[in-house]
Amino acid sequence: MLNTRFVSRLLLGAVLSISASAWAADTMAKLRESLPQLPADAEVTATPIKGIMELRVGNDVMYVDQSGQYLIQGAIIDLKSRINLTEARTNDLLKIPFKDLPVKDGFAMKRGNGKRQLVIFEDPNCGYCKRLERDMAGMQDVTITVMLLPVLGPDSVTKSKGVWCAKDRVKAWEDWMLDGTKPPAAKSDCDTSALDRNLAFARENRITGTPTIFFIDGTRVPGAVPAADIEQRLNQLHR
Repeated sequence: MLNTRFVSRLLLGAVLSISASAWAADTMAKLRESLPQLPADAEVTATPIKGIMELRVGNDVMYVDQSGQYLIQGAIIDLKSRINLTEARTNDLLKIPFKDLPVKDGFAMKRGNGKRQLVIFEDPNCGYCKRLERDMAGMQDVTITVMLLPVLGPDSVTKSKGVWCAKDRVKAWEDWMLDGTKPPAAKSDCDTSALDRNLAFARENRITGTPTIFFIDGTRVPGAVPAADIEQRLNQLHR
């Protein structure tokens, strides 16, 4: 015999799901009256806050009230868990499948067995990148693919070309980032088009700062996060 309490919960969940979908459709219809320029793929979904809906436009997250009259810009933070829900949602939208990262236009630093994997977009003149490299210098059993992203001016381009054109890219990179030894000047016949492709990829995928770390599940983490946090995340993903 079916458990009636269990069936009741299933039915209630279905009703709530239908109601949330109906509210979202109604709110979107009202929004399109006020904002006819909204793109076709914009969507409204429920949030944990009663009466507040999420409005996603591309990879941007905003909020609207259920009536569709008020547009809210800013972050929603769960004070109990201390989680920035807006940031978490945006990071989820900005995921890039690991297989789609253009690693052929980077160079790999393999340590130990190299089983754990990271891809990092970095500028050679970025102070946070240097701090991250120092913090990760002792990390073992990892393959770190560096994607040179010279966004901090002409000197960054010069140094990136020097690293890319070096006989040993890893050594040239570590010499500069860890010890301050400038990379050798790139020869005029060296093909540095990979740097241009990296910049184009960054523009297309909203990689706006360095360092930006990508894990194998596609998640991105901007900034020089502590090495201990990276280790924890790697261990979770590579069990």
